[in-house]
Amino acid sequence: MTMGDSDLRKPTNFGTGPLSRRRSWCCSFAVPPASPDTLSISSRNHIPAKSQQQRPKPVPCSPQSSKSALNIVNRIDPRRILSPGRVSPIDSDPSVTTMQETETETTHEEEDAVVVDSPPNLRSESFRAPKIEVTVSGSGSSEGYDARLSLKRRNGGVLVLELSSEVLAENSDVFAGLIAEDKKCSSSSLGLKNTCRIEVCDVENLGVFRETVELMFEESNVIIKKFMKMGVYRAIDVLEVAAGIKFSRAVLSCLKYLEAVPWTEDEEEKLRRLLGIYNFDAAAISEILARFHSNETENSQDSLSKKLVWSITSCSDVNPRNELKSLVKGLLCKSSVYEKEQPEINKEDIYRAGKCCVDSLAKLFEEGSSSCSSKKEKPLIESISREVENINWLLEIMIDREIAEEFVEIWGKQRRLVEMHERVSPMVRYEVSRVTGAIFIAMGKRRVQCGGEARAGLVEAWFKPMLVDFGWLQRCKKGLDMREVEEGMGQTLLTLPVKQQYQVFMEWFRWFSKHGTECPNLSKAFQIWWRRSFLRGVESSTCR
Repeated sequence: MTMGDSDLRKPTNFGTGPLSRRRSWCCSFAVPPASPDTLSISSRNHIPAKSQQQRPKPVPCSPQSSKSALNIVNRIDPRRILSPGRVSPIDSDPSVTTMQETETETTHEEEDAVVVDSPPNLRSESFRAPKIEVTVSGSGSSEGYDARLSLKRRNGGVLVLELSSEVLAENSDVFAGLIAEDKKCSSSSLGLKNTCRIEVCDVENLGVFRETVELMFEESNVIIKKFMKMGVYRAIDVLEVAAGIKFSRAVLSCLKYLEAVPWTEDEEEKLRRLLGIYNFDAAAISEILARFHSNETENSQDSLSKKLVWSITSCSDVNPRNELKSLVKGLLCKSSVYEKEQPEINKEDIYRAGKCCVDSLAKLFEEGSSSCSSKKEKPLIESISREVENINWLLEIMIDREIAEEFVEIWGKQRRLVEMHERVSPMVRYEVSRVTGAIFIAMGKRRVQCGGEARAGLVEAWFKPMLVDFGWLQRCKKGLDMREVEEGMGQTLLTLPVKQQYQVFMEWFRWFSKHGTECPNLSKAFQIWWRRSFLRGVESSTCR
């Protein structure tokens, strides 16, 4: 039976049709293909050789990887060290398979074992002075180390340090008292030399305590170099431990290091808290305390705020002035992050600076309205704009401090400035209306609560200039939201007596019918006034 070419090309199901063939492979040299038939066999029999030969690296902060003056490296069996957070092969020795088997085979060596803490967190952990207890044991010491310091972490974990009781007693007053007490207790025992066992419970950070103890074996000039390698945040942790165990050499060296380096805000807050807990030597911390506060009079900050405000209002360069305005406003406003322990700024100083800016603005308007003005128009515009920006900046501080009510009254009494407003060029005079617009916005948002006379004086003096300058304000906003200006104007007008509202709204109606979009749109406030004055007035008279 013969087959055509079409039959030869016809696809068949692999491994099921009569023409299917299995791929052959050599069982001695080739690797079997990845198929369901061989997958289960390979997963059971294939064991990577690399995993049996690879030796785990020591923990970075463990005694195996650090050079220390303590006798820890030689006394720790490397098979007893676990990598943090996982169980890994312990040693290449085939007789040692798991940590559990090793512990069961070496139960008689439990006293000599050292459980190492995980690498300390340099930023998030902190130490609190723990409660220290002493227990006496009859086990003899070896290799010249006659003290065993056991550090027990609050959340579990133990770090055992074998040390010299002589070094501990020389450097720490707390350890010296505990060791002397222990020797008195051990004098009544047999003639054996006893090991002093000191147990520290509820340790927050084992690594910090260990680093502090290691400094006892260093010279004083080396201790400062150790602090330089640690950094400020870690050094403050060590300072807290050293102060708790009364390790005076480390305390003095750390204070000397901290005084010589800059701090971040977090480090400064942490150091300030620590200085409030422990009683350090006054001479040792005098230079550090000088960085926190001065011994000058209480009004020094008040006078400084005054100097800063006056310096900014007299600054002529635009870019530095804007930067300094943002800086000082952030410091003086109530929402500032520096509000803690900040005294109230003197309202009179702010008002005096604002009054000076208003007087300078009036002089500039007088120069602009004079027919024989010697000043060119461009410098005049720049000077007027600078004074207006200063007034608005001071107004923002007053509004934030809730002391702007009197300034609204002062601004409403500027009759001389209002009279000169009509004689000055429109491209100059519209700057003044920016101050009025900012006041209307604050009053419309209920951030400024003025009396009836102050509101009536403001509207009487500056409502018509606002109608005249509104078109210029729309074209040169300079950060002014015109919708908020219109809303604020309408809300302010509705707070006036009805008789004065009639006069103001009729003036707006005539002006809006002539100038249209060049005039603020107070239609919403006009409707409210109409309903209050006529419709509801008729209902109230009918009820009577």
